[in-house]
Amino acid sequence: MHPLTAALLDWYDRCARDLPWRGFHDAYRTWVSEAMLQQTRVETVLSYYDRFLSRFPTLPALAEAPEADVLKAWEGLGYYSRARNLHNGAMDVMEQYGGVLPRDPEKLKKIRGIGPYTAGAIASIAYDVPVPAVDGNVIRVLSRIYGIRTDALQPDTRKHIEELAAALVPEERPGDHNQAVMDLGATVCVPGTPDCAVCPLSAFCDACKAGDASDLPVLPKAKPQKVIPYAVLLIRSGDRVLMRRRTERLLQGLWCFPMFEGESHADELLPVVSKKLHLSLSSLRDAGPARHVFTHQVWQMRIYETDAEASASAPAGYEFIPLDHLKDLTLPAAMNAAVKVLTRQA
Repeated sequence: MHPLTAALLDWYDRCARDLPWRGFHDAYRTWVSEAMLQQTRVETVLSYYDRFLSRFPTLPALAEAPEADVLKAWEGLGYYSRARNLHNGAMDVMEQYGGVLPRDPEKLKKIRGIGPYTAGAIASIAYDVPVPAVDGNVIRVLSRIYGIRTDALQPDTRKHIEELAAALVPEERPGDHNQAVMDLGATVCVPGTPDCAVCPLSAFCDACKAGDASDLPVLPKAKPQKVIPYAVLLIRSGDRVLMRRRTERLLQGLWCFPMFEGESHADELLPVVSKKLHLSLSSLRDAGPARHVFTHQVWQMRIYETDAEASASAPAGYEFIPLDHLKDLTLPAAMNAAVKVLTRQA
C-alpha cells in the first residue's frame, strides 16, 4: 500500500463523516447516494436520501415506478435530469441484468445515468473493486498533492490525474480509500484556502510545500451565466390555475405556470398573452419579482396575476389544475415565489 494511501486511511478511520449511505455493501444504495450528491451539498442530500429509499427501497421498486412519482420524490433537490437518469438506468438494469447492478465498471458505464465517476464509486464501495472514482474533490486533492499546474480539465491533464488516482487505490479497502479522498476534499482540502495545518497528507503535498495550494487546481474561467427575463402568469379560472408540464430539457417533466420570455409592461404583455393562449383575460396585476439561479442561466422573473372566465378551456399544451391538486404535482424551486403568491390569494 502506498504510504500516502496508508496515511489517508488512518485519518479516515478517525475522522470519517457519519453518513447514512456508508457502512453498506449495497450497490443500489450507493448509486442513489452518488446520484443525489452530484452538484449538491451533503447537508442537502441528508434530508432526501432516507425518504427516497423509503419510497423506492429496491432497484426493482424504482424501475417499476411512474416517472412522475420519482420526480415528486426528488422535488426540491434540483437537477432533475439526475432523477430521470436514475429511473431510466434502473429500467436498464432490470432489462439487462435482472435487477442487479453489475460489479464490472465497464458494464456499469453502459447504464443510463452512470458515468465513469459513478461507475468507479459503485464498483469500489459496493463491490470492493480496486478502481478510482475521480470527481471534483479528487481532482483538487491530487492537483495539490502532485503539484499539477496545468488546466485540470484538459484531456491530457485529466488523464494524468486519473492515472495517479488509480495508482493510489489499494487492493484492500478501495471503497474506503475513495470515500476518504472525497471526505478530505470536502472538509480539509477545500476549494479556495485549504486547512493544510490539519491535513494528514501535508507531508506528501507539493502545493503545501510550494505555498500555492489555494491556486490549485488550475481551471478554466467559468462562462458568465445567461440572464433571461421572463413574465410568469398566474391565470386563475375559478378555483383552477393554468399550468403546463415542461417538455424542454431544462426541468423536463415538471409543472410550471405559463412563462413568456422578454421584458414588457403589463399593458403590452396582456394582448400578447391573450392571443397566444386564446383566452379572454382580465388586466394583469403585478405581483412582484422573482429570481432563480441555474448552473448556466438565471431566470429573472416578474410575476403577474390575472383571471380567465370560470368556464374557460385550457389552450393546447396546458391544463387548468385545481388549486388543491397543486401539492400532488412536481414543481421546480423556480416556481416557489409564484406558488406563494398564488396560495396567498387562495
